[in-house]
Amino acid sequence: MKRLMSAGALLLLLFTAACGQRMGVEGSASAASDAPVTTAGASAEGSAGPTTTRSPNPNDKVDYSNSKLDTIYLAGGCFWGIEAYVERIYGVQDVTVGYANGTGADPTYEDVVRGDRGFAETAEVKYDPARLPLTDLLTDFFKVINPTSVNKQGNDAGINYRTGVYYTQSSDLPVINAVVAKEQAKYTKKIVTEVLPLENYYLAEDYHQDYLEKNPDGYCHVDLSILDTLDKTVKVDPSKYSRPSNEELKKTLTDIQYKVAVLNDTETAYSNEYWNTFDPGIYVDVATGEPLFSSRDKYDAGCGWPSFTKPIDPAVVTNHEDTSYNMVRTEVRSRVGDIHLGHVFDDGPKEAGGKRYCIDSASIRFVPLADMEKDGYGDLRAAVE
Repeated sequence: MKRLMSAGALLLLLFTAACGQRMGVEGSASAASDAPVTTAGASAEGSAGPTTTRSPNPNDKVDYSNSKLDTIYLAGGCFWGIEAYVERIYGVQDVTVGYANGTGADPTYEDVVRGDRGFAETAEVKYDPARLPLTDLLTDFFKVINPTSVNKQGNDAGINYRTGVYYTQSSDLPVINAVVAKEQAKYTKKIVTEVLPLENYYLAEDYHQDYLEKNPDGYCHVDLSILDTLDKTVKVDPSKYSRPSNEELKKTLTDIQYKVAVLNDTETAYSNEYWNTFDPGIYVDVATGEPLFSSRDKYDAGCGWPSFTKPIDPAVVTNHEDTSYNMVRTEVRSRVGDIHLGHVFDDGPKEAGGKRYCIDSASIRFVPLADMEKDGYGDLRAAVE
């Protein structure tokens, strides 16, 4: 598919003239006049104003050089806001904006806003499905569009502002349809977002690319503050893990691992495997493999044992009162394995919640970030990076 890369002075003049439409001037005769449906995440028409994209992009620190990327095309009204929003969803490697599924070749911005060639303002999204499943990407996309509005998003009206999900892999279709069906339950009106194969895609002019990065106070119908409310909580599925019997564990664990994990013993400070390890990765239950802690939450507490501010998912550890040695402490055990991990105290870093999870190295196994994919923990890379 051919891509267009030009931005002449004439286009800039045309763009300036067309800005009135984006600021609320009535659109073309084909624009729908239906009122917006209010729902969580849907943009209210007429409420758009200055926006900003100065929030940090979590993808800037991610190395995608070895990732197997997939591509999906998302049309959601003015592509400035869709680009700025989607590129800040963790797992998205790159976003460009262009014109998709119209007639003819090499459309200009003038051609697109005129509407007679049927192109949609569209974002080409390259993402890593190991970090960001398509289901999650599309669910986040639907949070910033009104999928029941025909040819209209925010103040923008015209066929070029219709919503759509355009795919190049037939295997994506069942996933897309499942997300749309789930979204439909939130609305009384029928969702009109197109779900179609991608027919063509032409890159928009240079001045459209990263427009809100270049113009932080530019118009945008997308509420970018939604980025701060996206669910970033890591969830660990306990059904993936099971605990071997004590007899089996005695054969597979070392002597110190068995004594600590199964018999509730304790290692010596500064003489255990991970007390001074700070490489990126996760720490899993030595008995079951269930993920427990991330290197991102590990810090030097000066106690001689691995210390963390929180577990990777609050549900993976359980708390128990421990009155041994004439003390009252809170013991921490693993959820699925029910093995002894250590104790949790209230003297951790205040800025990170104030907790210190003091964990025995013998109860955990370190999985380096570079090995997480092959070891089956690729979906948890977001908890480390």
